[in-house]
Amino acid sequence: MTLQAAQTAVDQWIKAYGVRYFSELTNMAILTEEVGELARVMARRYGDQSFKANESDNPADEMADVLWVLLCLANQTGVDLTAAFEANLQKKTLRDNKRHLDNPKLR
Repeated sequence: MTLQAAQTAVDQWIKAYGVRYFSELTNMAILTEEVGELARVMARRYGDQSFKANESDNPADEMADVLWVLLCLANQTGVDLTAAFEANLQKKTLRDNKRHLDNPKLR
């Protein structure tokens, strides 16, 4: 699925089942919450913490939750994530094309 197809799928789902989008500010808060849930899973799976009973241990599901809300925000604010990602990749390539290769800490 492309980013554009994902944006369309989220929009169709919201219109069919979600009644309407939450406000942009609410979705920004929800995005922060979802990133926190992903951070919790990562800290427990790859860090020093352990899981609690009945606690989600699925980073893929948490990443998908983050992506879902990000797609909602993109739709609400008129952002074409495909174009934005392509521009961002180009920016990083121009800016950082030697930076990491020349970083002795990464060897």
